[in-house]
Amino acid sequence: MTKVFIDGKAGTTGLRIYERLSGRSDITLLTLSEELRKDTAARAQMLNKCDIAFLCLPDDAARESVSLITNPDTVVLDTSTAHRTNPDWAYGFAELSSAHREKIKNSKRIAVPGCHASGYIALVYPLIEQGILPKDALLSCHSLTGYSGGGKKMIAEYESEERDALLDAPRQYGIGQTHKHLKEMKAITDTDNAPLFCPIVADFYSGMEVTVPLFASQLCPGKTVEDIKKAYEAKYKGPMVKYNPDMAEGGFISAKGMSLKDTMEVAVYGNEERILLTARYDNLGKGASGAALQCMNIVMGTDETTGLDI
Repeated sequence: MTKVFIDGKAGTTGLRIYERLSGRSDITLLTLSEELRKDTAARAQMLNKCDIAFLCLPDDAARESVSLITNPDTVVLDTSTAHRTNPDWAYGFAELSSAHREKIKNSKRIAVPGCHASGYIALVYPLIEQGILPKDALLSCHSLTGYSGGGKKMIAEYESEERDALLDAPRQYGIGQTHKHLKEMKAITDTDNAPLFCPIVADFYSGMEVTVPLFASQLCPGKTVEDIKKAYEAKYKGPMVKYNPDMAEGGFISAKGMSLKDTMEVAVYGNEERILLTARYDNLGKGASGAALQCMNIVMGTDETTGLDI
């Protein structure tokens, strides 16, 4: 029986992972009492006792947890930003390539992708990989997300009976262009530049829609929108990430369309000159806990969709 410990179970991602794992018969959940969940010695004991550890913590706390592990067999799945650009860690997006999948399967250290970054990387990585888009392209990206991505504090703000009226409308943030996902977006796609990034949070619990707009003139010579569609169709066949040319509903794409699902849809819209690359998924699913659990399943050698909502 695989022993699993969640360090940071009280947070949004940790709670969702705990809820999903609680019903599985192929693992044993190791837990700490409320009094001990922040006790360093108790955490260290669990981190070294378990087979797989989920870190659902702020960056510095995640680094501390890794430093506490002396058991060479403990597999770490870190949902923080701390290790996503560390080449010694596997990047937990198996659909990007067979090399990514194999590294996840065989690694003891796995960084779970960021929510916004997952959509951007899913859209851009294949185009760089296949020479459809040049590495020095100057890109932009906008991402619409549900408020659960902001954690417990933001959830409480949106769900309060006395909430600020400003929360009734979508709010753009990350306006200083220093969002923590930018380094990840650049590093994993192997591009020369991070995108101009416009994240927006709106009044719905969960769901995410990421769009990268392109002019055809930005593509490599001889490449067209049809090459993009073929690249996505070939790479994203499911079960977790699928190319879906009919994502829109009556000319609209709802960011809530994949809420509570662990899958991702990828599509291409626009025309031959003005192109919209779009990924839709759940910020708490393929953008967080779902991706983490998929990586755990790959490590365990079980069906990667086990315990996931597809």
